[in-house]
Amino acid sequence: MEVRRWFRRRAIIRLAGCVVLLVAVVVVGSIVWIRVAARGGEYRVDDVPAAEIALIPGAQVYGNGQPSPYLAARLDLGRELLAAGKVKALLVSGDNGTSTYDEPSAMRRYLVSKGVPAAKIALDYAGFSTYESCVRARRIFGVRSAVVVTQDFSLPRTVALCRDAGIETSAVADRQPHNATYIKCWLRDQLAATKAVFDIVTHPEPTFLGNQETSVHDAMEAPAR
Repeated sequence: MEVRRWFRRRAIIRLAGCVVLLVAVVVVGSIVWIRVAARGGEYRVDDVPAAEIALIPGAQVYGNGQPSPYLAARLDLGRELLAAGKVKALLVSGDNGTSTYDEPSAMRRYLVSKGVPAAKIALDYAGFSTYESCVRARRIFGVRSAVVVTQDFSLPRTVALCRDAGIETSAVADRQPHNATYIKCWLRDQLAATKAVFDIVTHPEPTFLGNQETSVHDAMEAPAR
């Protein structure tokens, strides 16, 4: 009996080791895939190639309607891109899955408070993930070229997903201090690379599609002031 239990324990340990190794291979392989797909996409505001729009994915909005620091930093970079003439309009894409939580409207309010004309801002209320923001930008709003604006740790994943959606994509990154919050977000984003590769391979339908919209085109044509 003792010998049998010993062999059983060894088998379990070996199986667990194989599972851990497989997970590590999948995660590391996904990270490499994403970084290769996003290669050459990162720029600064002053040297990024001009594009139709800046695509700003949503992030946490507080209960008082104010964007979190990471989201505010993205919005500030989008504002700089518009002011520098690098893009013709801003597309803010985020979660409005319930009546009490509305990232795109909060993003627009913040931008307008900073002097961005409301007419230069288009809103996507169904950007429930980075993948969905990219797919909807192309299929619903007709975006052909974009500068995506996000934090540095999520830049490769965002660029890869938007390029896969058929958008000519470059990016500008916000760089935050490497504190505990940053490290947590960085780790989470490395794991998210696996889902990104799955989405690239399988191309699932977004939660909502609906009819094509002209709001991005209208924002691009709107006067700057």
